[in-house]
Amino acid sequence: MAENVTKKGNAVIETVKTIVYALLIAGIFRTLFFQPFWIPSGSMKETLLIGDFLFVNKMAYGYSYASCPSVILPAVGINIDAEDVCGVFRGDNDRLFGSEPERGDVVVFRHPVSGRDFIKRLVGLPGDQIQVKGGVLSINGEQVKLQDDGVFTEIYEPQGPQGTRPRCSNGPVGEGAVCEKTREIETFPNGNTHTILNIGNQGMDNTGIYTVPEGNYFFMGDNRDNSSDSRLPQSAGGVGFVPFENLIGRADRIMFSSAGRSMLFFWTWRGNRFFKAVE
Repeated sequence: MAENVTKKGNAVIETVKTIVYALLIAGIFRTLFFQPFWIPSGSMKETLLIGDFLFVNKMAYGYSYASCPSVILPAVGINIDAEDVCGVFRGDNDRLFGSEPERGDVVVFRHPVSGRDFIKRLVGLPGDQIQVKGGVLSINGEQVKLQDDGVFTEIYEPQGPQGTRPRCSNGPVGEGAVCEKTREIETFPNGNTHTILNIGNQGMDNTGIYTVPEGNYFFMGDNRDNSSDSRLPQSAGGVGFVPFENLIGRADRIMFSSAGRSMLFFWTWRGNRFFKAVE
């Protein structure tokens, strides 16, 4: 009898050890290599859609305090922030094994004020002068090249877990109607090309000149009229300039994409987005 109890006790201990080891390995993997990211908003359409699930390459720019994973599960009261774990390393705006990002990279970063993870396209490098005039981006006094690329269409209906509805250039439209945005191909001075969307003349289509400070970066969403980004200062609820140490990693490839309210609803997965490269 005692032997059976001992065996059961050993089995429980081994199970607990296995779980602990698995969690440690997963934590190391997420901290050093790749971090999963679920797209919650439409600010990067059509490059990234609500419901895209991707892994962020954390090796791309090296490591800082922001590389430590955050674990936020409101349903069970868990709110462990990266700064809670690695905040002692914050403040020098440096990185271990650091490498500079390139203009046009799609980057996940920590918001300088809220600490929440954002994903945007890198537009401005340190020392750049950035301005938007008439909806056209200028970098160091030169307008980027734009090429018309037709119309982006989607159904006007709730999207994703938050149930947000898209904004339309042909709006207002009714539930279930076709929502349109103009699509253009934008080309940066380094040759990087990507798609941007617009819905018309908006408040952030004309800005002053932003001079990007040393050690900081300027980000914008590809869905230009539906993005809270560096065009709006932090004091006004925007992103503002983002320090180098706040970069988490580069988005390289979409693993799969769900058009439903949850990524677990596999019948809503988009068949054309499996392992799709992020451009």
